[in-house]
Amino acid sequence: MRVTRLNIKNFRGISSAEIYFSDHVVLIGDNNTGKSTIFEALDLTLGPDRVNRKPVVDEHDFYNGKYISDDESENPVIDIEAVITNLSLDQQIHFKDYIEWWDIDKNKLHNTPPPKSVDKENIIAALRVSFIGQYDEDEDDFEGSTYFSRSIEESDRPQSFSKKDKQKCGFLYLRTLRTGSRALSLEKGSLLDIILRLKDSRPQMWEKTIDELDKFHVAADPELGISGILESIETAIKKFVPKEWGISPHLKVSNLTREHLRKVITAFIATGSGQHSAPFYRQGTGTINILVLALLSQIAEEKQNVIFAMEEPEIAIPPYTQKHIIHEIKKLSTQSLFSTHSPYVIEEFDISQTIVLSRDDNGILKQSEVKLPEGIKLKTYRQEFRQRFSEGLLARRIIIAEGHTETTSLPAVARRLSELNPQKYSSFESLGICIIDAGSENKIVALAQLYNSLGKRVFALCDKQSDDAKKSIKKNVEKLFMHSEKGFENLVLKNTTTEAMERFSELIDWPSHILEKYPDPKDDIKKALLKYFLWAKGNWGIADFLSQCQESEIPTWLCDVCIEIKDLYELSPEI
Repeated sequence: MRVTRLNIKNFRGISSAEIYFSDHVVLIGDNNTGKSTIFEALDLTLGPDRVNRKPVVDEHDFYNGKYISDDESENPVIDIEAVITNLSLDQQIHFKDYIEWWDIDKNKLHNTPPPKSVDKENIIAALRVSFIGQYDEDEDDFEGSTYFSRSIEESDRPQSFSKKDKQKCGFLYLRTLRTGSRALSLEKGSLLDIILRLKDSRPQMWEKTIDELDKFHVAADPELGISGILESIETAIKKFVPKEWGISPHLKVSNLTREHLRKVITAFIATGSGQHSAPFYRQGTGTINILVLALLSQIAEEKQNVIFAMEEPEIAIPPYTQKHIIHEIKKLSTQSLFSTHSPYVIEEFDISQTIVLSRDDNGILKQSEVKLPEGIKLKTYRQEFRQRFSEGLLARRIIIAEGHTETTSLPAVARRLSELNPQKYSSFESLGICIIDAGSENKIVALAQLYNSLGKRVFALCDKQSDDAKKSIKKNVEKLFMHSEKGFENLVLKNTTTEAMERFSELIDWPSHILEKYPDPKDDIKKALLKYFLWAKGNWGIADFLSQCQESEIPTWLCDVCIEIKDLYELSPEI
């Protein structure tokens, strides 16, 4: 079983979306694009316990917070529909009255009348499920329920998609591995709670535990002094109220309710080689993550047909563990859906399994697949993924720089100027802008085409180009920043001050081969620094120089670029 299509209308920051999933996918995009909203929408539709939360939705779950119509029309409705395919024979039997058919070639419902038309290999059984949430004016409250979509269309009384129906689907939403701190607790929705529910182990456990704890009084021994204090409290109470109002105060380990026990019962694990046990969440991160994986494997073994949705598996764990988690969950599940900001997670997925999300200022969420233009080969994409491609895939706004020097220097300039004059300048980090090293001027267009196809805002930075090259770059970017010098080193050295250059010369360790030609670099500081910058090209040479400059010592062209980039950001419809 897997989710093949998800339609979302009027939910949180999404006015509308239509997302298609393969068996294992990773959702990427900048913060507040809609990744978590997709998972929440799936949870509302398929999660066994989500609709039990009261209220199931509230004001902020409606797009733009609008849940009452401004005119005589009907109030806005949250409408989420999931199409589920790859149903097992047992699931097809269970949902037999609501089975429909899906054309995997056309990626849409198959509407030709059965039976002959559904015998084709490309036609498979499918189930549509809808969550409907709305504001009830009569009750002055919000309501929401899940239904078989087909029954909504075919009947005046839609058929509820019940908790037992949802359990048949095996959907499990893990918000992040930060919830590992409650994985072995008994809180609702924890991994251990899910396993116990699958094994029907809960009722007997609760009754027996409460009965045993009820018999245990804390500090009942008079020698400890606490029971005497409680008795004196009882005596004082009886001076003011009838004796029935406060009889025999004593201490117990909890409220002795199921809900309270869920919060306080915790698994303990021995640490090191000794016998001392500590709460499992006090273990090392690696140990907790292995525990989480062990619990996930237990759930998969019990359910046999699991859809895992997991947010940010990279939280607080090293790269090799991120990879291990992805690999194991793929093995355990029929479908896995991840969101991430980690290149180590993304590179575990095939390029066809990578969904890049973008959302416009009207709340329309779109998905894009990574399709490499002719100038970028798949081999290059894979080999240079972490250093050249991943950051751009995760950002909304991208500057493609001609080479390494520009890539390191421009953010350094913006950061320095923002420190010197924060009213006028902003760092790229605060603007949510990433800068990508194209490697050469010939790769700028190819990278611009790639990121444009994914709905990114794309800018370019380079030195003086031929008219044809300039025209080609401008055609593929929103804005081209091109200076008039041949080489970034010349731009800086021709437009800074002697004082700045001499000051920097005293801060660096000059390599011996440059000192042989320029025993005292200050005698010919421009030529000496040009040699140094070219020698330190891959080692942040010019970036270090610009980071120690005052505003008046930074080339005016660079200052103007930083101002214009900030203006372009502030004019963005996303803000």
